[in-house]
Amino acid sequence: MAREPAFVLRYLAEVEELAEDVLAARQQIVDLDVKRNRNREALRALRKDPEPEDQEHLDEEINNLRKELRVKVNRLYEAQGKPELKGFNLNPMTPEEMKLINRILEG
Repeated sequence: MAREPAFVLRYLAEVEELAEDVLAARQQIVDLDVKRNRNREALRALRKDPEPEDQEHLDEEINNLRKELRVKVNRLYEAQGKPELKGFNLNPMTPEEMKLINRILEG
């Protein structure tokens, strides 16, 4: 039940390309997160508006990349014949949701 070498090479190239997409997206998230944190530090030092448009744009871009990363990881797992990650599609709670939960836990 040996597979043709050309099929194996195409398969390995596809898996490698998908893995590189995942790693590149993760690195981009890290780089943007570092930039966002530097912006926050600078804004605190200047004591200006804590969430200017640039910060909001960075937050939005990071969130979009994280959503895309989920899709890329699932494609990679699918190409490798692995089952989809469970719990990977979870979203963080908003600050408002956290406040409500804290109120419930305190009361």
